[in-house]
Amino acid sequence: MSKQPLNSEEIQRYARHIILPEIGGAGQQALKAARVLVIGAGGLGAPVLQYLAAAGVGTLGIVDDDAVSLSNLQRQVIHGTPDIGRTKADSATDALHRINPHVEVIRYVERLEAANAEALLSRYDIVVDGSDNFTTRYLAADTAERLEITLVTAAVGRFDGSLTVLQPWKTSADGRLNPGYRDLFPEPPPPGVVPSCAEAGIVGALTGVLGTLQAMEVIKIITGAGEPLIGRLLMYDGLAARFETIKYSRKTR
Repeated sequence: MSKQPLNSEEIQRYARHIILPEIGGAGQQALKAARVLVIGAGGLGAPVLQYLAAAGVGTLGIVDDDAVSLSNLQRQVIHGTPDIGRTKADSATDALHRINPHVEVIRYVERLEAANAEALLSRYDIVVDGSDNFTTRYLAADTAERLEITLVTAAVGRFDGSLTVLQPWKTSADGRLNPGYRDLFPEPPPPGVVPSCAEAGIVGALTGVLGTLQAMEVIKIITGAGEPLIGRLLMYDGLAARFETIKYSRKTR
């Protein structure tokens, strides 16, 4: 990831980042040079994309084959009423260009599948999983681990959610390999056990909380600020207004 110079307009745009010692000019240049793929432009993907574009991530990829519907608008805040019927990738791209014209947005109006996963993920430095189904979630995790690409993954329920960062090919301070997604969740649940948001419902602001946290982790990873959620699962209970973090480790495979 080669750092790219900032022009005068960008220096003004990102001034509040640049004065932070943890980010500074070098960190902002790293953000400009970064390539981040976001799987899904829905509830989680909306705030991820908005905040990463605003932060100055140079290239954002969007993978989504769905179209905007009226029932999406309660939580997928990157889209508006006039976007109903448009592809989410196109709608999100227009919104991101309004936020920051310096960001390059690459659209993939397709579903992440085994046949295209490696080709899509391999073009990016970081992948953010904002998908809403277990098939995509496990495919993204397995592919990112195989390609040695950092994955920031989150999941949401009705009023709760969780978030973690995966770099299973790297070692921790104790010399052990970091855990992967299957060390945390070995296998997906049987079909029908976990209801979809269309079946169980979901409070819209919850996806904003978890998606914004995903964006924060991406910014930390790119700039080197702070400690990413590697080997830690952050859990949020919206009804109780409570955050908890649990540690998890690599298991024998």
